[in-house]
Amino acid sequence: MKKYFILLLCFIFSGINAQEEPGAVSSEKMNIVKTNVTAYVFRNINLSYERAFNKWFSVNMGFGAMPEGKVPFINSFLNDEDEKRFQNLEVKAFNFTIEPRFYIGHGYGKGFYFAPYYRYSKVTSNTFDFYYDYTFSGNTFQIPLKGFGNTNGNSGGLMVGVQFFLTKNQNLVLDFWIAGAHYGAGKGDFTMTSDVVLTPDMQAQLKKQIEDLDVPYVNYTVETNSNGARIKIDGPWIGFRSGLSLGYRF
Repeated sequence: MKKYFILLLCFIFSGINAQEEPGAVSSEKMNIVKTNVTAYVFRNINLSYERAFNKWFSVNMGFGAMPEGKVPFINSFLNDEDEKRFQNLEVKAFNFTIEPRFYIGHGYGKGFYFAPYYRYSKVTSNTFDFYYDYTFSGNTFQIPLKGFGNTNGNSGGLMVGVQFFLTKNQNLVLDFWIAGAHYGAGKGDFTMTSDVVLTPDMQAQLKKQIEDLDVPYVNYTVETNSNGARIKIDGPWIGFRSGLSLGYRF
């Protein structure tokens, strides 16, 4: 699906170029390299390239990578008790975004724009420690497990923004992502293994406690066996975009 999407965009771009007048050369600078400076708060190292095809139309392609580290704002979707079950959980992430931009007003990369976009995202965890409480005959025991896995999503969305040229020679660029949102489908697979052979009753309690984590916006199913558990993610993939990018136009 992703390959067909990109091929379709390439076809559209070639058609736009073919409509330009033969021999017509714009005096405008048509290329911009940018980085979203607000994303560094979330350890997101990123770079994007925008190419203008004519006054009103351009394409922006961006890459972002978050090196392995703590999950940003983990306490916003796990309560304190559940967060403590994950002893040393860390994640790394990667995303790729392609967005055609339609400018109104000045154009050639300046002014307000609407940008439908496609985004691919992947998140991978480290090998982390997890424990659950097993209750037997009125006594509670902490059963440790080792977890690892990854999840990825394909989504489409729409962003509204405005881009400014900050200097007289129009080389320095400020790109303000006013608001954007995307929706799609995500899939993932996480495994948790234990050195303890789990009885059927232990498996049932493990399954219930993982299901009770109730992570928002994530649909997942839990399977257990004598070695541990497997968590399969298959459901919606939701995201939001906003920020400020600084760039150079040439």
